[in-house]
Amino acid sequence: MVFDVKSLAQNGAAEKFDTYLDDFSYVGGYTPSQADVEAFSHFNSEPDVKHQNVHRWWKHISSFSSEEKASFPASEKKEEKKADDDDEIDLFGDGDDEEYEKELERRRKEAEEKRGGKKSKEVIAKSSVLFDVKPWDDTTDLKLMEEKVREIQMEGLLWGASKLVEVAFGVKKLTINAVIVDDLVSTEDIEEQITAHEDLVQSVDIAAFNKI
Repeated sequence: MVFDVKSLAQNGAAEKFDTYLDDFSYVGGYTPSQADVEAFSHFNSEPDVKHQNVHRWWKHISSFSSEEKASFPASEKKEEKKADDDDEIDLFGDGDDEEYEKELERRRKEAEEKRGGKKSKEVIAKSSVLFDVKPWDDTTDLKLMEEKVREIQMEGLLWGASKLVEVAFGVKKLTINAVIVDDLVSTEDIEEQITAHEDLVQSVDIAAFNKI
């Protein structure tokens, strides 16, 4: 599913976009694309904080330079979407990290060539990380557990979409996405802060790690 960014020009579209971002980190799912760049262009100013998900998304897209945005994969057309689309990586699925990185590098080189071979500004290395946070048992307050995870704040860390995934015997784990600036944030620090809530969290694992 890809959000119709053209609808953002209509009244009330911000609410629909906010609801969409309850389940997805970006317009096209869990990786940035040109659809995000197009959607971003529909906002003349910072969105109202009452639309929490849209505001989070806007702040995140704002953190990318023009060169980084130009390197995003092309947005999917609904009529051309394929199940094995190479431009999209589902962080909740198996994914294809190597192919995604090759495509991203190719687009970056193309962008540099279009600029006449000029050296681009320093690119800030970022990664998309998917954490699996496991509770002690089925009596653990998962809503509270997620709140405690999202309370972890540090420069270069942005929490994204999350969902609950059943493990076994009624026990569910929290799967939550985060975008980090590699030079500022250590995944070990995040894991340490999450497991510090030892009354709620049994363990935390990294389910997926992708450069963006």
